[in-house]
Amino acid sequence: MKNLYRAISADGSAVCAVLDAKNIVSEIERIHKSSAVVTAGLGRLTIGASLMGYNLKGKDDSITLRIDADGPAGQLVAVANSMGNVKSCVTNPVVEIPLNSKGKLDVAGAVGRNGNLSVVKDLGLKEPYVGVIPLVSGEIAEDIANYFASSEQIPTVCALGVLVDTDLSVKSAGGFLIQLLPFADEKCIDIIEKNVAELPPVSTLLAEGKTPEEITNMLFDGLEPNELDSAEVSYKCDCSRNRTERILISLGAKELCDIADEGKDTSVGCHFCGKEYVFTPDELRKLAQKCSED
Repeated sequence: MKNLYRAISADGSAVCAVLDAKNIVSEIERIHKSSAVVTAGLGRLTIGASLMGYNLKGKDDSITLRIDADGPAGQLVAVANSMGNVKSCVTNPVVEIPLNSKGKLDVAGAVGRNGNLSVVKDLGLKEPYVGVIPLVSGEIAEDIANYFASSEQIPTVCALGVLVDTDLSVKSAGGFLIQLLPFADEKCIDIIEKNVAELPPVSTLLAEGKTPEEITNMLFDGLEPNELDSAEVSYKCDCSRNRTERILISLGAKELCDIADEGKDTSVGCHFCGKEYVFTPDELRKLAQKCSED
């Protein structure tokens, strides 16, 4: 089932992408066994990365969003490819803090309000593009919108939401990105501002059964939206034993031999999906030999 929908206004001045990410954020909770507030925070970052990744042009392009701040959750990382498929991890998946002043999960309290959002785009060039901006709220959606405004000079509206049920399961999750093109006129801007202001939270709409297409039509009401494309995006980790071997080889022959000499199997776990790859001392020595050959 396609869960990402993208449309453009009839005059071509604004583009909107909406993602129903319940399955993605449910996978985050399953893999990381995260507490409610971390599920919400990492879920928001992951949704944002998926929407931004889907905007990339090249087949092998990827984007990494990383938040380093002063909250108890520690570092949050989300990586997406140009198909919108995404994976994510967090330093401390279990954080228990009081609700915020509005009686909702205190995402900014868990993530931190003082720190940076880093955006790394790997576009197949010699060096990746790296943009780093200070957090403006720690609520993540505002921080992503601020990144676009300050680093890419693209006026952007971003909304991200995760509803976590009392049993820690994900009730609904999703988000949208609206971006204005350089020639957008004031009338178009006014209509979008009005529609966004009147719209309930995106997680509420999804919980009520609204589809990404229906939400897009609500956001672009009065702008005669035309569908650009739609896609099925998911939580997808691309780790493998071969990739893990390359990481071990990067440690160098001496380090690998020292580990092998301990005489125990070595287990290497993936931060994104929890899968473990086990290497015997003999396998480590063979990898050390490859270091020497290189």
